[in-house]
Amino acid sequence: MDFKKVLSRTTIVALTLSTLLFYNCNKDDDSPEEMGETETPTYTANIEGIMAGNCTTCHASTPTNGAPMSLVTYNQVVDAVNNRNLVSRINSTSAPMPQTGRMSATLRETIERWVEAGMPEN
Repeated sequence: MDFKKVLSRTTIVALTLSTLLFYNCNKDDDSPEEMGETETPTYTANIEGIMAGNCTTCHASTPTNGAPMSLVTYNQVVDAVNNRNLVSRINSTSAPMPQTGRMSATLRETIERWVEAGMPEN
């Protein structure tokens, strides 16, 4: 067996596995990508998971890191949309929320579609 062929095969297998692992680790489990474009997002089915995965580190039941409000319940998120410019903040490029970096365009668009649909809970 030629050492270079074995090394080459090992490298190809390692790169393939690394690529698959990287893709799966970066895929948002809460991502509504499978949701149809005409489907209406709801808080329970879509928004609650987005908030939990992106916002509640700081905007928990007891806010931390200087967060001014909690984003744990439906009513809290609706209040943040209506009174605290939540949609503007998640779309901001100069002061994005979350502060660790903007959410994916897909998640931000889902929140916008939810707001445009009247913020249905279920």
